[in-house]
Amino acid sequence: MISNNQFTDTMFKKIYIVSFFLVLFCACSEDTVDVERKGRLTGTITEKGTNLPLQNVKITTNPASTTVRTDDSGNFEIAEIVVDDYSVQAELENFRTEFQAVEVLENTTSVVEIEMEATSTTPTPPLVPELLSPEDEATDVDLTVDLVWSSSVSEVEDLVYTLELRNGTTNEFLEFEIENDTVFTVENLQIATTFFWQVKASDGENDPVASEVSSFTTLSLPDNPFLFVKDEDTNSVIYSGDRDATAGGDPDFNLVRLTTPETNSFRPKKNIETSKIAFMRTINSETHLFTMNFDGTNVNQVTSNVPINGFRLNETSFTWANNGGNLYYPNLSKLYTIDPDGGSATLLYETSDGSLISEVAIPEFDNDLLLLKTNDLNGYSVRIFTYRLSTDTVETVILEGELGAAGSIDITANATKVLYTRDLSGSENSNYRQFESRLFLYDMASDTTEPIETDVVSGELDEQCRFSPSEGAIVWTRRLSNSTSTPGIYTKVLSENLMDALLFTSAFMPDWE
Repeated sequence: MISNNQFTDTMFKKIYIVSFFLVLFCACSEDTVDVERKGRLTGTITEKGTNLPLQNVKITTNPASTTVRTDDSGNFEIAEIVVDDYSVQAELENFRTEFQAVEVLENTTSVVEIEMEATSTTPTPPLVPELLSPEDEATDVDLTVDLVWSSSVSEVEDLVYTLELRNGTTNEFLEFEIENDTVFTVENLQIATTFFWQVKASDGENDPVASEVSSFTTLSLPDNPFLFVKDEDTNSVIYSGDRDATAGGDPDFNLVRLTTPETNSFRPKKNIETSKIAFMRTINSETHLFTMNFDGTNVNQVTSNVPINGFRLNETSFTWANNGGNLYYPNLSKLYTIDPDGGSATLLYETSDGSLISEVAIPEFDNDLLLLKTNDLNGYSVRIFTYRLSTDTVETVILEGELGAAGSIDITANATKVLYTRDLSGSENSNYRQFESRLFLYDMASDTTEPIETDVVSGELDEQCRFSPSEGAIVWTRRLSNSTSTPGIYTKVLSENLMDALLFTSAFMPDWE
């Protein structure tokens, strides 16, 4: 029979043995979980098509492991990588990213070989531009024209177009750069001239691509009877234009620019016999006479040693001799004549009292008679009179002894009437500002002067007047009395009680031949 003490000892020994084996089992189980089975991963990266090794390729895996890069031979190695199924990713600039699956086994080297395809380093070049308008060999194209072309590109948004334009007569070559837009406006083209143009497109990456060369011809010279001046930028520019004969016609009809804003050109006067326009142009600090064709070509400087000069150049004028063989122009108190082809100027007349000659005109049928306007250094003490060259005598005094400014003289073909302006305010200020300049018509036979009724209102000035070729109408400039006002050119039939007609806006110094 087992005693109580023996039973207690036996039970204790059994419990101890069971506890020992439980602890041993747990310890073994814990050691098995903590151990990671690992393998080795290597690989080679080459370029597809050339089989050349690619260095510095970034190698990553999913699931994530160590990130490495290929060496000079295109090889990489991940020495210890946990056993698993992986996707290996290869990345390199200018190459397509590639992926490859691999299984990593314990204590085994897994190998991958990846080929990478190069991507294009330059965008697709733009398409060759197609010239759309004007059509090739188009005729009667306006002097202001929209040049239109088409082009497209697949990858680059910003294109630079180079438009090349060549004058077929002068071979003058112009080049314009246009960003993105496929329309470019060219203004003031030469009349009756063939132009050649081409467009090149560049994306900054590829070589430029060029269109075919196209041509067009501008319209023939219009028979514009009016010449006038517009201010553009800081210079005066000469234009020709016509009157819109349609009912309620708009102003600024058929405008043709004859000189460029790069030069200061003004006071144009046409001569039909020579098919030339004479005008004044500022060269450095002097103003000289020039001539040009009716279309603005063949510009020729006439005066050289003796420039044209007066108390104010915008108040100074010249005239053609009727046959076009000479030009008469003032230089302070002296009147000169010169061949329109140039040469030496000849003194024709000089004032006896030192007064300045500001304007000169000549009747069509009497080349021996001059109409002159003189004034003092400030533009006042005006005298308008006719002078007979052959006898060296003053024949008729039209205006003398009146206060204020006067001028803008013109004379009819048979010397029976004289057109001029006078400031009725009589102001003689230092700025030569006029306040009430009006048009007047002097009759030689009756020795009388009559105002010409126009639609001018208080605060406006009528000035710079000329007869029409038929002498039945007049043309003149109207502006507000302040010096910064915008002028306009008007016309009126003398025998009709009609409203003044606006011919040209922002224009002055008209001539009508």
